[in-house]
Amino acid sequence: MAFIKIDGLRKVYDGGFEALKGVDLEIEEGEILALLGPNGAGKTTLISTICGMTTPTAGSVTVGGHDIIRDWRAARSLIGLVPQEINIEPFTEVRRAVAFSRGLFGLKRNDAHVDDVLRRLSLTDKADSKIMQLSGGMKRRVLIAKALAHEPRVLFLDEPTAGVDVELRKSMWETVAELKKQGVTIILTTHYIEEAEAIADRIAVINKGEILLVERKDALMKRLGRKRLVVELQHKADALPDSLVRDGLALSEDGLSITYDYDTQAERTGITRLLQDLSGAGLTLRDLQTRQSSLEDIFVGLVAEQEQEGAA
Repeated sequence: MAFIKIDGLRKVYDGGFEALKGVDLEIEEGEILALLGPNGAGKTTLISTICGMTTPTAGSVTVGGHDIIRDWRAARSLIGLVPQEINIEPFTEVRRAVAFSRGLFGLKRNDAHVDDVLRRLSLTDKADSKIMQLSGGMKRRVLIAKALAHEPRVLFLDEPTAGVDVELRKSMWETVAELKKQGVTIILTTHYIEEAEAIADRIAVINKGEILLVERKDALMKRLGRKRLVVELQHKADALPDSLVRDGLALSEDGLSITYDYDTQAERTGITRLLQDLSGAGLTLRDLQTRQSSLEDIFVGLVAEQEQEGAA
């Protein structure tokens, strides 16, 4: 059952810019959804609207069955938000900042929960430090701790690992995986597509305020993924023989390898014919390698396809 339900969501700003163009999206309870899109695609506007920080022009959103407009208090109480911008009172101690966020939602003081959140985010030894004394990565961890202080059922992570070193980033994703086990629904935006590929259950791609695709990660990569065959040659070739000139085939600049892109779902990949044509052209193979398309390849392709359709 969808925990977050978005129907026909539109957002038009005063200047006429349409940031969201009738977005429809359902997010299941306990899943990790990666929301991918280039800068200005509408990711932050979508998150801000769901969280009640931006008023929609049209459409509806419910969180846990609560309408974000009619029943905004109940809806907002279910949501934890980690924004892109680091904006925390610099002279406040870490533990106090996290505890204060819990109080904002009218919850009783719970030192044990606050200490547990700090522990899970490796902030225990910084609990009594002032925010101004922390590194950028640690400040971002404090933002996550503040978002978890009121025990939300949904956690929005808007570019949460920007400016965070590799070690801290890995630890954060371990925390995200643990929250998922606890049934927390997690929606993240990220420029690190390899992270989405590693931890997301489903992928949603947004561009120019429109959702281009929503699909389970594994199914998406299987359906849209392509493979690249790299044929390393024993001797340099100055040009491709006429028998090898075809779509998806290219000779490297150094003339020592040929790449062939093919569809894994096609009835015939064309590899057998390629190898026969290579032999017939007198080209000797030294080695063969294959590479599966990454999520980044698929993402770039989808966005480029929309750009081409818009220009047509």
